[in-house]
Amino acid sequence: MLNDRSHRLLKTLVERYIADGHPVGSKALSHYSGLDVSSATIRNVMADLENLGLITSPHTSAGRIPTAQGYRLFVDRLLITQNHSANTALPELLSTELPNDHPQHSIAAASQLLSQLTHFAGVVTPPRRSEVLLKQIEFLPLSDKRVLLILVTQDGEVQNRIVQTERVLGVNELNDAAHFLNRHCAGKTIGHLMQVLQQDLGQVKRELLELMNAAMQMGQDLGNDQMIIAGEHQLLGLNDFTGNMRQMRQLFELFEQKSTLLKLMQLGQSAQGIQIYIGQESGIAPLDECSVIAAPYRVDGEIVGTLGVIGPTRMAYDRVIPIVNITAQLLSSALSH
Repeated sequence: MLNDRSHRLLKTLVERYIADGHPVGSKALSHYSGLDVSSATIRNVMADLENLGLITSPHTSAGRIPTAQGYRLFVDRLLITQNHSANTALPELLSTELPNDHPQHSIAAASQLLSQLTHFAGVVTPPRRSEVLLKQIEFLPLSDKRVLLILVTQDGEVQNRIVQTERVLGVNELNDAAHFLNRHCAGKTIGHLMQVLQQDLGQVKRELLELMNAAMQMGQDLGNDQMIIAGEHQLLGLNDFTGNMRQMRQLFELFEQKSTLLKLMQLGQSAQGIQIYIGQESGIAPLDECSVIAAPYRVDGEIVGTLGVIGPTRMAYDRVIPIVNITAQLLSSALSH
């Protein structure tokens, strides 16, 4: 159990390391903590904190740096987020209005804003697919045994997929299949589409089943690869990553694939507030040296997606957390407009 002095020295060490990126020695801790104790006492406390796994000593320096466990204790128990006057990014953020003409524009603007204000990667997941409303489904004949499947959502998003069929299907057959789906599903959610297809496929001709199944699969996939990531390049200039090119390659592969990162971000949809994953807490190897700060956003009061930033574990949590929180509120307002 740490006492107040140990907490104060750990808080000072984390804040100094975040500020300048250099291992923190006992002399600096004595100066910045304001404690009237000897250097020997500080060294003893540092040894205790190191034994607890909260700090570590790089082999190149006598100073200490926080571990992921140390950052976690700092964030959970010692962190005081900056108020509006101290956080220079907040006045700009509070006066910002995200575009509300189209959901995709709102989401893209939110990711750009997060990256711009934090200088990290900004990430926004699309509204979960169970909430996406269908407007229209069409089947258009192509050459040979190929059919173009077109799915249009109520917010104007268009998805296309080419389906290979067992035989050449005529225009009337394709129109019948589209009419069947539109009659049951127009204005309904993707989840409703799946229910209808599971219940009523017996009424459809066998040769059209593959088109129906393709439509259902597209509905299931809708939004899976549309996570918006902005500002990945900003991570290239951070000293925290420049010495480990293998880590950077893995991180950018993660950004490119998106699916693994999407699953992590979607965990935040079950939370009511800020979620913070530090280092290995994410369970994703490329993020072992990173922290993810995420918050859910809402449409008409209901959580539909998550946004956040990805940066090094050595980030100014007191500054970044309010930025993520307020951006989530701005996106919620734009999408509920």
